[in-house]
Amino acid sequence: MREKITGSFSGASSLLSFLGGYNVCHNICLGLIALLAVIGVSVEGMPLEFLLPYAVPLWILAVALLGFTAFMYFREKCVSRHMLMANTGLIIAATPFKEIGSFQIGFWVLGFGIAAVAVYNYFSEKKIAKEKEEKECCHTQKQ
Repeated sequence: MREKITGSFSGASSLLSFLGGYNVCHNICLGLIALLAVIGVSVEGMPLEFLLPYAVPLWILAVALLGFTAFMYFREKCVSRHMLMANTGLIIAATPFKEIGSFQIGFWVLGFGIAAVAVYNYFSEKKIAKEKEEKECCHTQKQ
C-alpha cells in the first residue's frame, strides 16, 4: 500500500515538474498541436498557454511532493531511488524562474543529465539482475 501511495506522489511530482518549465510546457504544446494535426484537427498558438500563470505554483508543488517522496525513501526505503533521482532531474530541468533565464541551459543539461543517468542505471540494473537470474537458472539445471 505504501508503495502505491509514494509512487503516486512521485509520479505527481514528475508531472508537475514538467508543467513548471516554460520551454518544456511549450514543447508539450507543440507536441499536442502535432498530434492533433495527425488526426486532422488544426490548432493555432499554444493550447496549454492557460497553464503559464500557474507555472511557479505547480513547480513549487512538485518540489514539495518530491520532498515528501524523498522523506519516504530515506525513512521507509519504499520508493525506487531511480524514480527519485529521475524526478529530481526533471524538477531541476523545469525550473520556471525568469531571474535565472541566463542559466536555463545549464539547468536543462544538469536536470536531464541526472534523469538520463537514473534511467540508464535503472535499465542496467535490470539487465544485470536478468543475467544473474539466467546464470542461477542454468547453474541449477546442470546439477
